[in-house]
Amino acid sequence: QVQLMESGGGLVQPGGSLRLSCTVSGFAFSAQTMQWYRQPPGKERELVAQITPASLSIRYADSVKGRFTISRDNTKRTLYLQMASLETEDTAVYYCKASGIDSWGQGTQVTVSS
Repeated sequence: QVQLMESGGGLVQPGGSLRLSCTVSGFAFSAQTMQWYRQPPGKERELVAQITPASLSIRYADSVKGRFTISRDNTKRTLYLQMASLETEDTAVYYCKASGIDSWGQGTQVTVSS
């Protein structure tokens, strides 16, 4: 059974930082391109960042380039998203996903507010 468990969200002030984690089970993590998505309140879910299995190719949405860093530890079956210089527009529920598997975790809420 595919499981994805996001954690690390919370309330942070503008300009602050957070590190999200996603621990997975039920599939070959090291063989999958992994993604972070987010869904702001009242908006569609959007792709934030993507990383290939050996971390050789990484892509970011324009809105987070230079502020967010995606990484992975295949030995720990864990995906990370380091977020810095957070803005109120980054407020959303953040989800991780394996690109080739149609399954979602419960997400983790990130709220950026003063």
